[in-house]
Amino acid sequence: MRGVMRRTFLAACAAVLFSGFAVAQDYPSRPVKIIVPFPAGGSNDIIARIVAQKLTERNGQTFLVENRGGAGGNIGAETVASAEPDGYTLLLTAPPPLTINGSLYKKLPFDPAKAFAPVALIASVPIVLVVNPSVQAKNVGELIALAKAKPGSLNFGSSGIGSTNHLAGELLKSMAGVDIVHVPYRGAAPAMNDLLAGQIPFMFDNMPAVLPQVQGKAINAIAVAGTKRAEALPDVPTVADTIPGFEASSWFGLVAPAKTPAPALAKLSGELETILKMPDVKKRLAELGAEPGTVFGPAFGQFMADETTKWGKLVKASGATVD
Repeated sequence: MRGVMRRTFLAACAAVLFSGFAVAQDYPSRPVKIIVPFPAGGSNDIIARIVAQKLTERNGQTFLVENRGGAGGNIGAETVASAEPDGYTLLLTAPPPLTINGSLYKKLPFDPAKAFAPVALIASVPIVLVVNPSVQAKNVGELIALAKAKPGSLNFGSSGIGSTNHLAGELLKSMAGVDIVHVPYRGAAPAMNDLLAGQIPFMFDNMPAVLPQVQGKAINAIAVAGTKRAEALPDVPTVADTIPGFEASSWFGLVAPAKTPAPALAKLSGELETILKMPDVKKRLAELGAEPGTVFGPAFGQFMADETTKWGKLVKASGATVD
């Protein structure tokens, strides 16, 4: 009897192992949808399409990017959170719906910490402090002096409440002790348009969005918000050179619905680890001012947990909330 039970147990284990192997071998067997929870044309969208093209080329199945913007990324994120956990609906997003909105919104239709399975950090993107050329500030110190000379009169734009560029502005406000006013827009593009037109004097924004404008001398980059200078703008100092300890950066990550089979997640992580090391992909990301990600699988889950703690403290300190 014991021998029969043992053989049955071993057969069951073998079946589980084989099914996992089969999932990894067969996945993907049909088109995969990558949801980008922000409008087309932005850096999130551009980077998603770079990755989708390579995944398509390597797997013989189409990885299709679909934009579902709105509510700070929550609409697209909810679509993925409620999707069948089979690896055929994925989310490639900037930080807000994964690590910020849980602290910002009073109520969410999903729990960011439980709704997703981590796959990979796709790219890290420096945040840059840029000003309209008419602003009499060539560096962070001069911008702070300008703000202190006219408290409450200096506005800064962002792509929306709770975005990383909004929170970078709040961090400047807090650490520099200045009274500056946040002007939220419905996306980075309209904010940039108003910066170019001189309707707002300055803003923080992701490197891919500002680099062409800086290179064309339409706006001035006076500082990078990360811990080190950016390769794309090597002559631009960091905010931390003036305000020690200042750090704000953005990134793009890929997640799947929670309970997606582990073999499918492992297949995706492995594919992306290979793709992000490809010279042509690294070159394309560098042209955007982005650096390829180096964190995959469970390690990316821990990365997101740490980011949630960091941004949560800043959201609370800023007093920002969304109903």
